[in-house]
Amino acid sequence: MTSREPEKKEAHTPETRTADHAEVHSTLPAAMTGRASPAKAAVGDKPVFAYIASLPQPQRGIAETIDALAATTLPNLQRSVKWGMSYYGVGDGWCFSCGGFAGHVKLMFINGTALDPVPPVTPIGMGKSTRGVELESPDDIDHAQIAAWMKQVTSVPGVGKR
Repeated sequence: MTSREPEKKEAHTPETRTADHAEVHSTLPAAMTGRASPAKAAVGDKPVFAYIASLPQPQRGIAETIDALAATTLPNLQRSVKWGMSYYGVGDGWCFSCGGFAGHVKLMFINGTALDPVPPVTPIGMGKSTRGVELESPDDIDHAQIAAWMKQVTSVPGVGKR
């Protein structure tokens, strides 16, 4: 299977998420200035689970929670690693990303300006309509609001056809 072919869905369990560790990265960039990590681009569940497993705590716990929330909120969820972060989509485009940084996780919605309410963070270098949140601990996750944003953002066209 090439990295461009869709991968079969896997059971969404912690064992699956941590089994195929990619190289473990102990340092994360402080800000979004390009790639979030050296994780290689690849389409499918396994690369995203490996990327998440490579994050240090508390970023790993935050990313696992966001991933699990996406899986329970969005039918037919598709995953990919791009630009050193996990990307999520439904249909024919990527809708949001989740990346670990030193001290926080950025959850960015690609068409975030179309969301209600508009997420508060405007990232540098991700496009004029991208908005999101920075999460420093699992306690910062507003499950209901993030699930609502996930549903809203998947109802508008994503970016980058798969």
